[in-house]
Amino acid sequence: MRPDTLKNLLAAREAKRPVALVSNLDTGDQTLVYRDAVEGDLAIDDAVIESARMGLRDDKSSRVDADGTPLFVQVFNPPKRMVIVGAVHIAQPLVTLAQTSGYEVVIVDPRGAFATRDRFPDVTLSEDWPNSALEALNLDNRTAVVTLTHDPKLDDPALHVALRSEAFYIGSLGSRKTHGRRVERLTEDGYSADEIDKIHAPVGLSINAKSPAEIAISIMAQITQVLRTI
Repeated sequence: MRPDTLKNLLAAREAKRPVALVSNLDTGDQTLVYRDAVEGDLAIDDAVIESARMGLRDDKSSRVDADGTPLFVQVFNPPKRMVIVGAVHIAQPLVTLAQTSGYEVVIVDPRGAFATRDRFPDVTLSEDWPNSALEALNLDNRTAVVTLTHDPKLDDPALHVALRSEAFYIGSLGSRKTHGRRVERLTEDGYSADEIDKIHAPVGLSINAKSPAEIAISIMAQITQVLRTI
């Protein structure tokens, strides 16, 4: 691997920027394919670029034949993250489901009595105010944000950051009536209809979920659905 290719690959991984390394298995020439750019010594056509980007989407490396030339597409995606605002009962089974699905989990709740290590072992806990916490996390297109507090003083600041980030999923707990009031507040705060439409609310797939565990399942299912249709 050329030093500049290695440098750029390491920089992308450090920045948690998705990148695919396309290698010619005969010559060793290589090119990096990002979601929005291509750079390297190996000339590849649009079909190979699309294949690499599909690999990024699907988290899957693969071998590709380009007019008889054997290529290998190696995917380097940053870890998926789930940021949960609100250390409530639903958050506990949701953490388990998210971790099982390969997500790094961050719990954000300035109410110290809720976000305790006893209730949430093995996750990152933040007691910062939600907008400050989410700004520090640099939400990217591998991040899902779920707000669960039912308290506009906590959920809304988180949404203010999430709606103007690259987060691939944003979901908020609450009834349709609650979400209607949320839409009114966000509109008054200057968010456009297109931005507000990014919010999945009521959060989760409609499966008649009742218990915290069932609601967590519906949320995880919806996040998976969105991730796999991007």
